[in-house]
Amino acid sequence: MEELDVNVSSSEGFGIAEKIVLLTFISAVILMAILGNLLVMVAVCRDRQLRKIKTNYFIVSLAFADLLVSVLVMPFGAIELVQDNWIYGEMFCLVRTSLDVLLTTASILHLCCISLDRYYAICCQPLVYRNKMTPLRIAVMLGGCWVIPTFISFLPIMQGWNSIGIIDLIQQRQFNKASNSTYCIFMVNKPYAITCSVVAFYIPFFLMVLAYYRIYITAREHARQIQVLQRAGAPTDDRQHPPDQHSTHRMKTETKAAKTLCIIMGCFCLCWAPFFVTNIVDPFINYTVPGKLWTAFLWLGYINSGLNPFLYAFLNKSFRRAFLIILCCGDERYRRPSILGQTVPCSTTTINGSTHVLRYTVLRNGHHQEHEKLPIHNDPESQESCF
Repeated sequence: MEELDVNVSSSEGFGIAEKIVLLTFISAVILMAILGNLLVMVAVCRDRQLRKIKTNYFIVSLAFADLLVSVLVMPFGAIELVQDNWIYGEMFCLVRTSLDVLLTTASILHLCCISLDRYYAICCQPLVYRNKMTPLRIAVMLGGCWVIPTFISFLPIMQGWNSIGIIDLIQQRQFNKASNSTYCIFMVNKPYAITCSVVAFYIPFFLMVLAYYRIYITAREHARQIQVLQRAGAPTDDRQHPPDQHSTHRMKTETKAAKTLCIIMGCFCLCWAPFFVTNIVDPFINYTVPGKLWTAFLWLGYINSGLNPFLYAFLNKSFRRAFLIILCCGDERYRRPSILGQTVPCSTTTINGSTHVLRYTVLRNGHHQEHEKLPIHNDPESQESCF
């Protein structure tokens, strides 16, 4: 995502009271982004169940990109905004701008990959998902999320391709003689604005819309199936009850996951769409968009870097439990064994020609014992979940 044409002149600068409010708000955003994304990364690294879910590899990589934004990009932008001056030199301005474009573009590419991963997981059969989302393919997708942005960040910016035809205008806005201030100005010509906006935002956004539309249709069908199962009531044949119960639970889980990821993507679009629309429009209206509006749109996008972890905490039960374990220093109340009881090793049985996992759960008080049959599909992932 391209950084903006920030033109903060002395006549357009902020007053003392505004700077105090800005500094407080920006500090809160940066702190929220750093702590929140660190929490996501630590949660996945420490929680074995979270590591089993393939989508979480993308989530960890996304959190790492957002963490780098909050550490390498936001602080320098905040200093320039509050001080109304860029004090780190022209070369570091180019590096910081390149990092901004690289990391924010990587974020949206990760969200695009997450939507595709969820599409295969929810809209396709389990075997199709396993064939599509192999470890090698996941590694290639993650690599692409980091490599592709370099072709629209460091390469063109360091070569000055973005400034072809507007160098005089950039130099004019870089230095303010009245206040003797220097600014880190990043302006883009029409070809760069269109090319990079399409690659960094519009194409991934279009793919996400298609993926989530299909997920929505599938989730709606699952909701209809759940209603049918609930109307039917408990089956009279005890042998069929566990598979139906498992199917209902799976459909509810998939539906909730789809809604959660749609909310995450929706927040991302609300945060970054104003910036990218303005980014394309501005070169065609002779760069007349006010500097304060540019700044507001940019920091609205930055807020997204600190927003995702809190969406996970509130909307995803597994992440919420992992966060509580970390924040409460491993309190046993939030661990699975204290809720589900002690689980002894699994065995398998065959019901109606299909293999099921037989899992015994013994409650801590020792007064009750229950068992649950879960269907497996003769794959390592299903068997591994028993232990």
